[in-house]
Amino acid sequence: MSSIKEVARLAGVSVGTVSNVLNRPEMVAPETRQRVQDAVSQLGYVRNGSARQLRAGRSRSIGVVALDLANPFFIDVLRGVESAAQSAGLTVMVFNSSKEAAREARLLETFEEQRPLGVLITPVNDSGQQERLGRLMARGIPVVLFDSSTRHEHGCAVSVDDVLGGRLAGQHLRERGHRHIAYAGGPFTVRQVEDRHQGLAAELTPADTLTVIPLPDLTIATGRTAGSQIADLPAGARPTAVFCANDLVALGVLQELTQRGLRVPGDVAILGYDDIDFAAAAAVPLSSIRQPRVQLGHTAALMLLEEANQPAGHEHRHVIFRPDLVARSST
Repeated sequence: MSSIKEVARLAGVSVGTVSNVLNRPEMVAPETRQRVQDAVSQLGYVRNGSARQLRAGRSRSIGVVALDLANPFFIDVLRGVESAAQSAGLTVMVFNSSKEAAREARLLETFEEQRPLGVLITPVNDSGQQERLGRLMARGIPVVLFDSSTRHEHGCAVSVDDVLGGRLAGQHLRERGHRHIAYAGGPFTVRQVEDRHQGLAAELTPADTLTVIPLPDLTIATGRTAGSQIADLPAGARPTAVFCANDLVALGVLQELTQRGLRVPGDVAILGYDDIDFAAAAAVPLSSIRQPRVQLGHTAALMLLEEANQPAGHEHRHVIFRPDLVARSST
């Protein structure tokens, strides 16, 4: 690998001039700047980002720990994070906790060693990693929680009102005459799953029936399992609508019900959550509770950068977005 000294020697300038061309090109005369750029191209010189960070004592990357990268919801959130990071000239390191507390702990330990500019995380549970998050912040690494309502007294958080989302689901289904509704989701240790369930239950009356179908995960496969349980019930005992904790589960329910010969929404209406792109593209376009996914990620990243760049004047805050109902053919 060529060095900055070799670039300077070939261009006939000082190392400081090469550094200015690379970092502050407006300070260098056009002819000199061109000579340096030609030397860089000729030698194939690439800056050593690690050495640069060591000299500056400051990382140029932010870390992200997503709850489940198999869910397109988090991919959309990351698009918002990446947009804010790129505008600030930063890179993004993305990791997947897979909803496993032990895996999350190891990732946070890695960040503690690597010292990124800051960390964005959706915690696996509400209390499991508070001590380790505190250790990151004690080292001057700000932490912002996203898609989480966990109490974060010493940091910022960005979330969506999932209880309201559940209420919107209940209102929508009851307005369409449904009085026996199933809720398919899990595990209930995941805060979002429980909040959506609570919101739905709050909209039902004592005369309504709520059937809970607990699932070990929120995937298309577990959705098909839920759909099979619903299809196996006699018509008179079968829920007329199912609210799913996310769109992947809803897509699985839709696949299973249609394969078993049940009509959607004629026999069973289906309502999902997140409004991922696949929801509108389904064979029967899915109604869903929409979250502002890209905006959520972008806002979380901006709050992180604000704290990292101005720690003294930064004020922690919790931004809560409102979900919206998107009604389609499935209801």
